Amino acid sequence: MSDKELDAAGIRSPLLRDSYEACRRLNASHGKTYYLATLLLPGWKRPYVHALYGFARYADEIVDDLASTLTDAQKADWLIGWGTQFVKDVEAGGSDHPISRAVVDTVRRWEIPMDYIEAFLASMRMDLTVTGYATYADLMGYVYGSAAVIGLEMVPVLEPLVPREVADPYAADLGIAFQLSNFLRDVGEDLRRGRIYLPEEDLQAFDVTREHLAHGVVDGPVRRLLAFEVARTREIYRSAAHGVRLLHPTSRPCIETALALYGGILDEIEKADYQVLGQRVGVGKARRAAVALPGLGRAWAARR
Repeated sequence: MSDKELDAAGIRSPLLRDSYEACRRLNASHGKTYYLATLLLPGWKRPYVHALYGFARYADEIVDDLASTLTDAQKADWLIGWGTQFVKDVEAGGSDHPISRAVVDTVRRWEIPMDYIEAFLASMRMDLTVTGYATYADLMGYVYGSAAVIGLEMVPVLEPLVPREVADPYAADLGIAFQLSNFLRDVGEDLRRGRIYLPEEDLQAFDVTREHLAHGVVDGPVRRLLAFEVARTREIYRSAAHGVRLLHPTSRPCIETALALYGGILDEIEKADYQVLGQRVGVGKARRAAVALPGLGRAWAARR
């Protein structure tokens, strides 16, 4: 992260600047698509977005990375301890943790409700014990905390032109659509970790079982199941897209680009004939550049 961005954001403390940079690195390493879109924001907004996204990535990656060294109970204890300390740090106004320090600053500067943080931490704890969801409504309970609240946390930074109660539903849909796209891309990878984020009621409707998916063969029933999930996710993208016009013009290119790139995951799944059980499809560099470059032009014009 450049000194210019941190200066523009009013972040002066050397320790705080280091923490924001650590969050940026997390975003760049684990969220390449969203990181690219974030570069279209004005420099002063980027550190705060990096902090919020870095917080989510840190918890998610740590939970997965600890899988080979700790028991589920130990991972739960670690996550609860880290989350509890974070809440205390927000109340105290500062943190000694290299990632939490920047997030605490962002939460306090933008008055982000702690209910969102609590919901996120609750969903992270679910990942330690829950390996599947009976219904779509059950899955949405998890996704609210794992993704919808991330969109809601971003809203004040993106400067909505309307009251929060108007902008928030679109932001929540955006987070949900991004998460569901990742679930569809990562079906095979998640299965190998012992999890599945396709509702059991959907599997039954298409005569598919978890064991069926574990064989790694995308036959007719599996293809129809995935096509259904892709179509449902696209509807959520359509809803979320209407919220872009409610944001400050300098924030729109970022969200428009993120919509196009994450929505492109669904296109790539279809192009791969739904072969997501044995491989991980994604949006290639050429398409990312083709989407981001026009966005860069729009971002420049908006700042002018």
